[in-house]
Amino acid sequence: MQLIECVPNFSQGRDHRIIDAIAAAASSVEGVRVLDVDPGADTNRTVLTFVGAPQAVLEAAFQVIQKATELIDMRRHKGAHPRHGAVDVCPFVPVSETTMDDCVKLAHRLGERVGKDLEIPGYYYEHAALCPERRNLAAVRKGEYEALPDKLIDPAWKPDFGPARWDDRVARTGVVTIGARQFLIAYNINLNTKDARYAKDLANQIRESGRNKREGNIVPAYFKGTIVRYRPKEGIMPCGLCEHVANSLETLDGHYQAQHQVELAQYLAQFDQQPDKLEGQPVKKPGLFTHCKATGWVIQDYGCAQVTMNLTDYHVTPPHLVLEVVREQAAKMGIVVTGSELVGLIPFDALLQAGKYYQRRYGGSTGLPWRDLLQIAVRSMKLDDLAPFDIDKKVIGLPEWPARCLAALPCRDFVDEVSRDSPAPGGGSVAALAGALGAALVSMVANLAINKKGYYDQSPPLDGISAVAQTIKDRLVRAVDTDTEAFNAVIAARRLPSRTPQEKADREKALQEGYQTASQVPLSTAKLCLEAVQLADQVAHLGNPASISDAGLAALMGCAGVEGAVYNVRINLPFLSDPAIRAELEQQLDQVVAEARRLRDQVDVLVLETIRDR
Repeated sequence: MQLIECVPNFSQGRDHRIIDAIAAAASSVEGVRVLDVDPGADTNRTVLTFVGAPQAVLEAAFQVIQKATELIDMRRHKGAHPRHGAVDVCPFVPVSETTMDDCVKLAHRLGERVGKDLEIPGYYYEHAALCPERRNLAAVRKGEYEALPDKLIDPAWKPDFGPARWDDRVARTGVVTIGARQFLIAYNINLNTKDARYAKDLANQIRESGRNKREGNIVPAYFKGTIVRYRPKEGIMPCGLCEHVANSLETLDGHYQAQHQVELAQYLAQFDQQPDKLEGQPVKKPGLFTHCKATGWVIQDYGCAQVTMNLTDYHVTPPHLVLEVVREQAAKMGIVVTGSELVGLIPFDALLQAGKYYQRRYGGSTGLPWRDLLQIAVRSMKLDDLAPFDIDKKVIGLPEWPARCLAALPCRDFVDEVSRDSPAPGGGSVAALAGALGAALVSMVANLAINKKGYYDQSPPLDGISAVAQTIKDRLVRAVDTDTEAFNAVIAARRLPSRTPQEKADREKALQEGYQTASQVPLSTAKLCLEAVQLADQVAHLGNPASISDAGLAALMGCAGVEGAVYNVRINLPFLSDPAIRAELEQQLDQVVAEARRLRDQVDVLVLETIRDR
């Protein structure tokens, strides 16, 4: 399913009637689901998050901009967050079966409509930018709303869409910046102080754009030092990356190339500085993280200062690593990090990796159910420091289950459902469940030994086994339903009319497609169950002998899942009209069953020998 996220930020965080009306404008569009509405009173800004198919999201974004510019008067707006419009930014983010190019096209279509129909000027940013100078949001928003009267009539800043003028209408709406970007995590770290200087100092340390280099009274608070400046006329040319001071531009360039493997001009360019214009300019030092934009402020409602940031690529700069660095640097200042806060949503994978990170720090298992790992991340990062953190509402991309799925039934209800006089759920679903239980036992046996006395050396491979077993378990639990869904396609094809030659041909085609799917699904289940048996064999050799019986049962359950799923493939083979497909499937089935039985028997021997020798 094609899915795009839109995250408009609008300049109102205090009047909930206005906030609710703008959110309602998005949710009124069919096919759009509002995921989060996150207002901030001190910032006087709300982050709205909604998802849907591309066309629906495009329409919802237009409705949000239209409603926000009706209700918000920028001439009266004040707030801590940088802003230059009623709808300050409106980015599109690819989520599922969509690309960045899709989002760029949506951004441009939205901009054209906003400029023409609403007569609101604006700019494109990030991947939607029409020129490199406008890619960076901070550059586009420089000077904020107050700079617009001069900016809009400056040829260098002619809007990408809408009128290039300043009048009462534009003064009311400001400009809107529409973009296409990767998933951005808006993340704040809370400090036990209300002094914004410390928050800004920490932000300067971590942000990609870095900070002014200082000297003198820089311990424990760096911001108290004196700014170091270039003084080429006096022969004083400090290095931004170390304590070296050159006596000329040429020797400083040589130092950079020899010691830091970068040319001076290249180093200066990242700070918009030029080698021939350095007199009196501050020496810059880069921040600790790329893809991190940060500053510091005080939120009176929370009674604390915050390091506030946008993380534009969490694969490179994940929030948990930034948090740990801020904790370390804050401690050097005597400041305590009390917790952190997510504004909007966080991707499932980002929080999952955080949970695994904190487990690895003390040698704990990462092979835990995904919800356990998310809860570990929430506790470790203290994401509930300021407000309750609801995983189901704050995390986007959670593994989803179909409505009324079999796997969600209580155990007794599932067994009862299998026992009824309906063909599905049947053997395929039971085979998948057997394999899932086998994989779960593998994870359990591994987790019982990880970081335990006598198993420190085995812990890394055991952790890997447990993590893979959890993945297999989850996929097999999902297969409990996909097997039933696949067989339902066959049943639906059988019910098609077959009165005319065309209807007969259509019915036969649907039946062949249904039987192929009904064969491929249990074949996939069989292969997953075989992986569970392979892991059972590994954990039986590495795990605690006291758990050997559980490893043996894991192999038995996995093998039962293999053979049961294979039965389901074989029973469908006679209905496949293509002999080549039948032959290929039969070969795969023989190989999967033979390997599963070999490993099951191997584990069985090991289990019995271990029990006998105890």
